[in-house]
Amino acid sequence: MTAPLIDPFARAITYLRVSVTDRCDFRCVYCMSEDMTFLPKKELLTLEELDRMCSTFIGMGVRKLRITGGEPLVRRDIMTFFQAMTRHLDTGALQELTLTTNGSQLERFADALYAAGVRRVNVSLDTLNDDKFAAITRWGRLPQVLRGVDAAQKAGLRIKINAVALKGFNEDELPKITEWCAERDMDLTWIEVMPMGDIGNENRLGQYWSLDDVRATYEQGYTVTDLAERSGGPARYVQLEETGQKIGFITPLSHNFCESCNRVRMTCTGELFMCLGQEDNASLRDVLRANPDTEEPLRDAIRAAIERKPKGHDFDYSRQRLDGQMSRHMSHTGG
Repeated sequence: MTAPLIDPFARAITYLRVSVTDRCDFRCVYCMSEDMTFLPKKELLTLEELDRMCSTFIGMGVRKLRITGGEPLVRRDIMTFFQAMTRHLDTGALQELTLTTNGSQLERFADALYAAGVRRVNVSLDTLNDDKFAAITRWGRLPQVLRGVDAAQKAGLRIKINAVALKGFNEDELPKITEWCAERDMDLTWIEVMPMGDIGNENRLGQYWSLDDVRATYEQGYTVTDLAERSGGPARYVQLEETGQKIGFITPLSHNFCESCNRVRMTCTGELFMCLGQEDNASLRDVLRANPDTEEPLRDAIRAAIERKPKGHDFDYSRQRLDGQMSRHMSHTGG
């Protein structure tokens, strides 16, 4: 029962990303439609069920747990879940507990997150312009997010900024965002926009800014050195010699990273997606609820799902159409 989770391609699965809610206080244009229909509460895993589910995965070799959404910090009483996961950090079974957030609630929760054992937080932030931020998030307020970043750094949390590279939107801000991160000693990762959700195919192609082009832009003003470092996630890193800062590139489209994939994603309803870019999933919620007194059926279901993990995804923009597009929104699977 304690044997590690190994997929059919000999990759050890040590990283679980868990969405704790499909709800968000923003409506980012590449993630959600403006008028979203959210799941009824009874379909969501309770906080206690999330604890059982994550604890089972940790018992099967998961060492990194990333909490996502929607926006994870808008879920009612979510800090009780973080506090429960602290016990796995204390025993050493879990090496890292972290989260991805839009930053809107960090001012409220930064100190509590640090107390629960969180040491690193990824903040999704695509622009430092108030008007553009309001346009891309539809509902968001940039000053609130910036206060959250301040609070997180004051609490001792290491911040990484995740910026989605969007043609015609934040191309001109690359130097400003880079310099802002350097001044605050924050890492920066650029992410290619992925074809998730029914938001319009033409718009997707218009948004796509290849990270090959992002790197070429950096090379016009900086000395760019490749780094061998890997963080356990999909990013590849370079260093800007002039500032000394580390820049990450997550490139599911121009250069996929499937050969080293060590992660699976679980939705807030207990669906396990073995690949972000494939529709195949395993429903774990019913197994969990049908067996309240034993974890063995759940472990069996998890192992059976991992045995179906594919070699890679099919995202492709190269033929000017959206091959591999997923019908579900990014907020459903977890950011």
